Amino acid sequence: MNALPLPSGYPRIRRVHSFAELVATPLTEGVNALCWERALRGDFAEVVARLGTGEGIVPLEETLLRALPLSAAGREAVEAMLADLDLLRGHGLAPSLDCIHGYARDDAPAGLATDVVSFHADSAPVAADTYLCTYHGASSEGLRNDEARRRIDVPELRAQLFQEFGGEDDDAFRDYLRETCHDLHYVPLPHAQPFPFGQGNLWRIAVDHPGSPVPPCIHRAPDTGPGATPRLLLIS
Repeated sequence: MNALPLPSGYPRIRRVHSFAELVATPLTEGVNALCWERALRGDFAEVVARLGTGEGIVPLEETLLRALPLSAAGREAVEAMLADLDLLRGHGLAPSLDCIHGYARDDAPAGLATDVVSFHADSAPVAADTYLCTYHGASSEGLRNDEARRRIDVPELRAQLFQEFGGEDDDAFRDYLRETCHDLHYVPLPHAQPFPFGQGNLWRIAVDHPGSPVPPCIHRAPDTGPGATPRLLLIS
């Protein structure tokens, strides 16, 4: 499996060459995403085929994966995913491995959705980062911070949200924007060029949390609608 090249000339992404470097490198000096570029061996498509059809997000347990009737290449793919799970758990994290057939979508008006297919930043009340890797299917997509604008800073979108709120543009409205996560969603500028995270790459990206020294990494999940190839995704 060949990993897609990372965007060149973007200083917020830093390449690393091992898991140890991925977890130890600080997200500082403007860098808000670390990528361990990898070309993983194994037949991940075979794993997806053996898992069969499904709906929504299906958690994958080790016992299920090891019980699949797979070729040597399929088993190699399973071992690669389980090895990543072990690495993250050994670092004190609680990762999940899922087969994603589709995401629940927000039926909000155009431009106001708060589902994971909308460009957004992850958030946490304490210092934290997000780790993720796509093994099969469309990968997550990133958006440069200087090519994005917060939804609530776009006058026409803020006006729609204000109309939906139905009150005054005061602290209560600002609390509403935070509670509904609209303050974490972004829209691309007209010249924006989103970039794929690629298959096989293990990422660590910055989260919006109090005291973070860098802006959060803006990203989104791919639209896995009917007929789309299921994703194999590791996330923590």
